[in-house]
Amino acid sequence: MRKPGNKIMRIRGWALAMVFIGMAVMYLGIFFRETPWAMLIFLILGTIPILISFVIYFWVGMISARTVTVQCPNCEKYTKILGRVDYCQHCKEPLTLDKELEGEEFSLDYNVKHRREKKIAELKEDQKEK
Repeated sequence: MRKPGNKIMRIRGWALAMVFIGMAVMYLGIFFRETPWAMLIFLILGTIPILISFVIYFWVGMISARTVTVQCPNCEKYTKILGRVDYCQHCKEPLTLDKELEGEEFSLDYNVKHRREKKIAELKEDQKEK
């Protein structure tokens, strides 16, 4: 199974997909050249995903500016971590900033507070049983 990439890169991928979706919708408007109002609707509908992607790129840029940069122990390149756990954007190695989670099974659920607390409680319970 292919490992997912870094969160910032996945969000940028969605924004790029929105650009292509918008362009495809705008291109569909060419088939309605004879009816200007239909062509205008397709052009407007195609502009919306492109504008949304602009907002997503701006938002990711703002997030990326305040993320923590760490050196990956596997490939020794610097990568940005968004949340408590994330993947290296170069080699897709699972990384964590939380000392409690080091050596544990990797899960993106650790980034959501209520899921993280539940997983940590399960880990502590498993350690008590051993």
